Amino acid sequence: MPLPSAHDVALAAERRTAARLLLAHPLVTSTGPHSDTFPLIRRHADWLAQRFQQVFGYRLLVEASYARLFKAGLGPGSGHRLERPSTGTPFTPRTYAYLALALSVLVTAPEQLLLSQLVVDLRAAAVDAGIEIADTGRQAERRTLAAALRQLVDWGVLVETEGHVSAVAEERTGEALLTVDREIARAVVAGPLAQSRNGADLVRRAADPGFGGPRTYVRRRLVETPVVHLDDLTDAEREWLRTRQRREAQAFSELLGLEAEIRAEGIALVDPDDELTDLHLPGTGTVAQAALLLVERLVAALRPEDPGHPAVGGRLVIGVPVPDGLLTEMLDELIEEYGRRSNWQRGHLEDRDGFLAAVLDLLVRMRLMAPAGPVRADGHGLPEGYEETAADGRSVTDVLGARGNGHNRVDGWVLLAAAARYATTVALKPRTDQSPADDVSKEPPQ
Repeated sequence: MPLPSAHDVALAAERRTAARLLLAHPLVTSTGPHSDTFPLIRRHADWLAQRFQQVFGYRLLVEASYARLFKAGLGPGSGHRLERPSTGTPFTPRTYAYLALALSVLVTAPEQLLLSQLVVDLRAAAVDAGIEIADTGRQAERRTLAAALRQLVDWGVLVETEGHVSAVAEERTGEALLTVDREIARAVVAGPLAQSRNGADLVRRAADPGFGGPRTYVRRRLVETPVVHLDDLTDAEREWLRTRQRREAQAFSELLGLEAEIRAEGIALVDPDDELTDLHLPGTGTVAQAALLLVERLVAALRPEDPGHPAVGGRLVIGVPVPDGLLTEMLDELIEEYGRRSNWQRGHLEDRDGFLAAVLDLLVRMRLMAPAGPVRADGHGLPEGYEETAADGRSVTDVLGARGNGHNRVDGWVLLAAAARYATTVALKPRTDQSPADDVSKEPPQ
């Protein structure tokens, strides 16, 4: 086989760069923070649109001033939330409500309008929709509204021509002149709003892969989540993945530069450049530090005795239920050992229930822990009429009971298999001075 030419290598690199950017930032504008890469998206628009449609069932729209990759959902509990950039605080339902109301106004708004008029129109839209919103004269409510409007500025829907949208959060109502990009406003929403009966139905419908079926859903799940455990998939999805996992690993490497880590419990796509993730562990900050320490101790305490793959007579262990009270006990120990000397945030130390909730939230988003309860393999969260069973009765990996009794509980937590990546390891290295003693050192998690 002849080696690829320099032109072919450069072409593949350009397309990979553009695809990676769109995957991480589904809305890219010609004047935004990624404007330097926007020309690559325009140059390879046709190829990118075809590949995203074929591989993920995603639609790509490329215009003169922006590119929008319309992604799909993954079902309940699998969303990528919005956060306030200054604090990392996740958007509340109220913030999302303001965001949706503002978009409903801006798709038909004039090219320029005053901030005060936008607020008036937003309140009117809430009345029309039957949504009760609190008095925007309250400080907390004004800040919530400001966070929603700031997100629209970050997306390029709004441009602050004079003044800033943060003026709405000031004690005395501020003013600003805003320029509206109605095209981008119309391109923001990706879900099937018109067909959905309510929010839960919207989440289910957005996750429907359509004609792509198991193939499309599995690929989406692999690329959009830190790790895919086998019971995150239906029988049909597991059967498809089992027969294709090596070829899919090669395809993801070529298209996005991702490396597949395949294990008995599931698969993770790893980015060697550490760019395609919005979550980091190890990470900085009190919550990330506590989460890493907690998951290390949980793995040491709960590691199963005889895990393995059923194909070779082993017992598949995807999760281990966490005994009641153990999480609180371990966090208290960590605070005593590390909290004060590591200058952990005082607010977390004083509110231990809130601290534990924040730590668990990070571990759940990393797919290292999960609330006890039904999983996708049990039919949980599937769209209506979705194909669950493998074709022709083909045998698939049995995941029944792979989380212990975790899926039968109505509360509590389960430690997932991927958490073992963060276990502490000990390496024995011979001394360089020919001493017969061994040098024992603690290695960081891999």
